[in-house]
Amino acid sequence: MMAFQDVLDLEIMANRLRRHVLDMIWKAGSGHLGGSLSCGEIIAALYFRILRIDPQKPLWNGRDRFILSKGHGVPMLYAALAERGFFPTDELDTLRKLNSRLQGHPDMTRLPGIDMSTGSLGQGLSTGIGMAVGAKLRKLDYRVYVLLGDGELQEGQIWEAAMSAPKFDIDNLVAICDLNGVQLDGRVEDIMPIAPIEDKWKAFGWNTISIDGHSMEKVLWAFDKAHKAKHPTVILAHTVKGKGVSFMENDHLWHGQPMDSRQYEIAVQEVMMAIKDLKLKKAETGGEAHGI
Repeated sequence: MMAFQDVLDLEIMANRLRRHVLDMIWKAGSGHLGGSLSCGEIIAALYFRILRIDPQKPLWNGRDRFILSKGHGVPMLYAALAERGFFPTDELDTLRKLNSRLQGHPDMTRLPGIDMSTGSLGQGLSTGIGMAVGAKLRKLDYRVYVLLGDGELQEGQIWEAAMSAPKFDIDNLVAICDLNGVQLDGRVEDIMPIAPIEDKWKAFGWNTISIDGHSMEKVLWAFDKAHKAKHPTVILAHTVKGKGVSFMENDHLWHGQPMDSRQYEIAVQEVMMAIKDLKLKKAETGGEAHGI
């Protein structure tokens, strides 16, 4: 599947990826729902509009790099990689199965399209900086994107990395913070507050952009601004944990809790209704691009 230009197509894809996430985790009987669902628009924008990648050449030196530092959100990444053509969508059914390439956290040694193995929180930004510096040294023009969780921002290594990026003037690095406000066992502000988050990044010398992380227009706008910046950029994407499933939204219990059959049925119905509404909207507008 090729990259999209139409914003509505990207919104439909974000929800299509959510449907895959629900199916995968339901069949696996385990997995991280809340943090996968919250980054749907970000991942859809990256894999179907922003990233310069070639599924037929997953190790192409000129490709853009993506690091899912919040590795537990990997079901959303797997869904995007399958839809983008890196492996068959049927393989999504093997999530967390014995001998599957689709582990509970991303493994770059087993699956094409994974640029960094992650899972231990706090390490992805450091790796991304290394990749971005490597591009400069080798005179390659690829960009590096790192998706962080807000609970992950409690890790000290994140801020050591944040300190170093401006020193090396890495303008080919974009960090995205999935600020859904909820972590494993409660709200971020109750467990270890990270506010004022924008002021912190600015103090470390980063170009900061704050957006609604579920507005596809704003997500694309933010990436465009980041590409024009002369300094490392962080996109602060304000999102909703469990986005798209009403009973999961903003509830920390759905960080990694499995669904029963009735919950799965309701969740699928809600996501499919969102897709239906978006398709109807696209038909009403004559399928024309809008907003970008």
